[in-house]
Amino acid sequence: MHRFKIDQNLSRSASLLLAVAACLAFTPDIASAQLAPNQTQGFGNGRLVTFTYLQNFDCLEQPSMDLDFNNVKAQSDPNELQTPICQPVTEPTQDPTGGDIKHTAHLYVFVPMFSVNNDQDPGDAMPCPNGGRPGELCGTALGNALIKAFGFLPEAWKAHPLVATQCPDPNNPVPGTCTMHASSVDLSVTLAALGKAPNPPTGNIFVPTPNHSHVIDNSRVNALPIWWEVRPVLIMNRSDWPSADGSSGITSSMAMDDAEAAGKAVEVGSNFFLFFSSEMSSTAMASHHMSAMPADPTQPSHPAVPSTSAASRARLRN
Repeated sequence: MHRFKIDQNLSRSASLLLAVAACLAFTPDIASAQLAPNQTQGFGNGRLVTFTYLQNFDCLEQPSMDLDFNNVKAQSDPNELQTPICQPVTEPTQDPTGGDIKHTAHLYVFVPMFSVNNDQDPGDAMPCPNGGRPGELCGTALGNALIKAFGFLPEAWKAHPLVATQCPDPNNPVPGTCTMHASSVDLSVTLAALGKAPNPPTGNIFVPTPNHSHVIDNSRVNALPIWWEVRPVLIMNRSDWPSADGSSGITSSMAMDDAEAAGKAVEVGSNFFLFFSSEMSSTAMASHHMSAMPADPTQPSHPAVPSTSAASRARLRN
């Protein structure tokens, strides 16, 4: 019996086409293609969410800080303020509005600090977008430094990562970039905490912004435009990494907290802020609490990074 006949009822055919189109609309590629140039995707409460950015980022520096480590505080060092220094671990007391950072919304930026294939090729590391800034580690030099530090090249800094990430975004798929983001970060404090660089730091270590994905708190999945503090979350195991459609991996802040409590993810603060609204997808996804999933035995152990996640777990999870 033929399911499709030339003389099928036209309205029935139209209905079928509409149904197929509706299903395709929720596949990762189609959903990504529908993003506007100033949008990226994220996860929250086990669902996809869409972020719409309405102004540029801010890597905030307070007068008493010395983010370039030249022993001159920012209040007396105008040159320090000419280019943004986006620094994980370093955290100001205020957000860009001047409000107490304790009340600022959190954007958890997932960074894949594992290698799917135990990559030992420094040539796989991403180049600097648009040439980068003076002294920035890029390309083969970046690859060599990361392999020396971690024993492999993490997916975070591969030009072509082997896991799906939400940045770079599909509208501008250039490694190290994401809409309305900075294209470089300073790893000096992070590497110092890991014992991979001088501690205290003696200078900035700029690298391209890593490939990453996003998670926000359940209570923020539908939010008007506000400032968000970027809180990097180092994901150590591939099994915890969220797939493009959110059908596996960590897709909620609660699952993220479980992974942190199990020692499989590390959350830190930063001085990096973004301004955007959030809107939740109408399609629910399976919620995966990765604390129940065993760690990937193929992944090497990682040194500890000082984490503020214990305080973060005390936040209200609606």
